[in-house]
Amino acid sequence: MGPKDADYSLYLVTDSTPAILGGKDLVEVVQAALEGGVTLVQYRDKVSDTGVLVATAKRLHAVTKNYNVPLLINDRVDVALAVGCEGVHIGQDDLDLSSARKLLGDNAIIGVTVCTIAEAQAACRNGADYLGIGTMFATSTKTNTKDIIGTAGTKEILRAIAKDGEHMRTVCIGGINASTVQRVLYQSASPDKKLDGVAIVSGIMAAADPTKAAQELLRLVQSPPPFAVESIANTKKSSTVDDLLAQVPEVIRKVGEKSPLSHNMTNLVVQNFAANVALAVGGSPIMANYGEEAADLANLGGALVINMGTVTPEGLENYAKAQKAYNLAGGPIVFDPVGGGATAVRRNAVKTLLAGGYFDVIKGNEGEIKTVFGTVVQQKGVDSGASTLSDKEKAQLVRDLALRERNVVLMTGAADFLSDGTRTLCVKNGHELLGRITGSGCVLGTTISLMLAVCRNDKLLAALAALLHYELAAERAAEREDVKGPGTFVPALIDEIYNIQKETRAGDFYWLKTFNKVKLYSEADLE
Repeated sequence: MGPKDADYSLYLVTDSTPAILGGKDLVEVVQAALEGGVTLVQYRDKVSDTGVLVATAKRLHAVTKNYNVPLLINDRVDVALAVGCEGVHIGQDDLDLSSARKLLGDNAIIGVTVCTIAEAQAACRNGADYLGIGTMFATSTKTNTKDIIGTAGTKEILRAIAKDGEHMRTVCIGGINASTVQRVLYQSASPDKKLDGVAIVSGIMAAADPTKAAQELLRLVQSPPPFAVESIANTKKSSTVDDLLAQVPEVIRKVGEKSPLSHNMTNLVVQNFAANVALAVGGSPIMANYGEEAADLANLGGALVINMGTVTPEGLENYAKAQKAYNLAGGPIVFDPVGGGATAVRRNAVKTLLAGGYFDVIKGNEGEIKTVFGTVVQQKGVDSGASTLSDKEKAQLVRDLALRERNVVLMTGAADFLSDGTRTLCVKNGHELLGRITGSGCVLGTTISLMLAVCRNDKLLAALAALLHYELAAERAAEREDVKGPGTFVPALIDEIYNIQKETRAGDFYWLKTFNKVKLYSEADLE
């Protein structure tokens, strides 16, 4: 089988160490994995003598040939030549690509490990057949943070080689398993190039049943992640302000009709406020910070809010459990990185949560969104601080972050900026009293979660509906005669959120048509 015929979908990298293989026979495990659908095998053994490597590789090749699956040898070109297998995989510190090609010939498959754009571009120029991009996540054997690039780093590499490496095949490696593989493939994809497969080590080699493990992994590789199914299916998302606004009332009406669950993992300060707002919007709130409950709650058709108001090791562990449960169930998640730039602990927490799973919507003020993007920001508490960006720069930031994370990003402030990477909006509704009460941003996250629960096929529309519902209610509340300041504003806000829900269900959209201040940016606007 030549390089162009190889299928990289499910790429098995062997591990003969006792911690992974245990007492099992390596060849028998590989054969079981091939039975389950593995499409390519790399034999990696960094410690055995050459004689053992050749003998084992010959046994492996006899098996892989029966399944018409290529066998590659890690690093050792001499072993590949002795065995007569289909090729090698080389790292940055191994034999150089040009020398390997001279020894193995044009028909051999030669892959190269890369973790930077420069390494990837060099491998493309020098004639590699595929790239092994990573490390995706830290593992017990790969803890060097320099090489851990995540989905964002993988996407940058794919984008950089999309033109010159148009036909270059790519896989990612490092800490990928059944709970992460779909998100990795989805989130790593750039608009012009996506991964051709994933490299799996312990997910198959350490499995009690390698055949079943491979079957399940291949199924996951070949299907979209549950959290993206409806959005991917919707190929006709509205692209004008008028069309988006025309759909907002239906989203709000569905919340009142279906009363979806809003599962809030939030701080004690705002729990009561968030629950009351959820009820006024038309939803059903639950305040549950214990991660073990999430698996059951995720199957109830609602959405999750992870509000990083209180950061503790136990809290992060609970967030991670809930994040995993909702990702697997396809339930939407709103991430509110409260005070993300205030301390080193919070900045690290943001990185941990971004690496741990997928967020459908990331909502925060300017300082928090900058922190998520990777800009070093020193926040004073949960406040954003003075803005340092123009409106155009804010719109570019939310667009770029949404493109990177392949989700929806909302930056709140005097003007709000919302993007899914393709459509970018500015909304100038709301009232200054929202900045004078505790938890106004937190309960906006609750409102967004309810809209997401009923509008999974267009998450930007869901976030826009929530934003307009909430901020126009704030404007109405502030104008009431009984509102004298922040203390009387809160109950009035809850009242007006409820009133807008009631009016919308009755077919009265005056509140929306008359008072919205929404602008859509064109691509030219953001150049």
